[in-house]
Amino acid sequence: MMRFDGPVDLNFSLRCGQVFRWKKIGEWWYGVVGQNVLKIKQCGANLEFDGVSEGLVRNYFRLNDDLIQIGQCIAKDAYIRKALKRFKGLRLVRQEPWECLIGFICSTYKNIAAIELMLQKLSIKFGEKRIFDCLDFYLFPTVDNLADASEKDLLDCGLGYRAKYVLTTAKNIRDQNISLEKLKSLYYLDARKMLLDFAGVGLKVADCVLLFSLEKTEAFPVDVWVKRVILNHYAKKFPSDLVYKMRRHSSLSNSEYVKIGEFARSYFGVYAGYAQEYLYHFERTQC
Repeated sequence: MMRFDGPVDLNFSLRCGQVFRWKKIGEWWYGVVGQNVLKIKQCGANLEFDGVSEGLVRNYFRLNDDLIQIGQCIAKDAYIRKALKRFKGLRLVRQEPWECLIGFICSTYKNIAAIELMLQKLSIKFGEKRIFDCLDFYLFPTVDNLADASEKDLLDCGLGYRAKYVLTTAKNIRDQNISLEKLKSLYYLDARKMLLDFAGVGLKVADCVLLFSLEKTEAFPVDVWVKRVILNHYAKKFPSDLVYKMRRHSSLSNSEYVKIGEFARSYFGVYAGYAQEYLYHFERTQC
C-alpha cells in the first residue's frame, strides 16, 4: 500500500478515454502495463496494488506530476475551472508508445466500447497469455507479432479498414528498426511529423500518441467532443469566419485542426494536453 498526498482519482483517470485495456472488478482495477499484469484500488489517499513495484505505479499514473500546479496553469476561465473541480484527481497516464500507437490507429471512427473489443481480440489472438488472480490476461502483441500477421487475421479481430494500417505500420517499424521511445527527445512538432508518416496516423491520432505516451503535454487532440467544446465555449477566441466554417461541417480540415491546437498551446500553455483531457471528459459526461 502506498500513501499519496497529491490529488489522484483512479476512476476518473481510467475512465476518461485515454486507455482501453483496464477493467474494474469489484473494488479493483485490473490492467496490463508492458510485460506486467497488475491490480490497483484506491482507499482515500492510499493506493493499494499488487503485481508490480511502487516505481511502476508512480511512473504509469504520473504521480510525480504536480496536479495542483498544473491546474493553476490551465485554469484560464470559468468553464475549465468547472471541469477541474468536477474531475479533481484525473491524471494522464504514461502508456507504452507501441500499444498507444496501435490503440489509437484502431480508434478512428469507433466508440470506446468498440475500441476495447478490437484491442482485446488482438491481444488474445497475438499476445502472450498471463494468469493473475485466477483470471486470464494477455500482453499486448509485439511489433513482430503484428508485422508477421496476415491482413485476414487482423480483419478477424474486427479492425475493418484499419487492418491494413496496423499491418503496414508494424512492418515499417520492424523493417526500419524505428524506436518510438526516441521520439520523446524531439520537439513536439518534429515528433508529430514523424508519427504522421505511419499508415493510419492523422493529426488527431498523432496528438493522442504524443500526449499519452511520448511526454508531449502540449499536444491537444481534437475530436468531435473537443470541437464541440471549442465552438460552444471558446468561439470568441477565433475569427468569426473560421467559426462559421467549422460549424458548417462535422469534420475538421487539417488547417482548422492545426489552428485549434495552436490556440490551445497559446492559451493553456505547456499543459494544454491536461486541459484537453479535462475538457473532453467534462463535455462527454454532460450528455
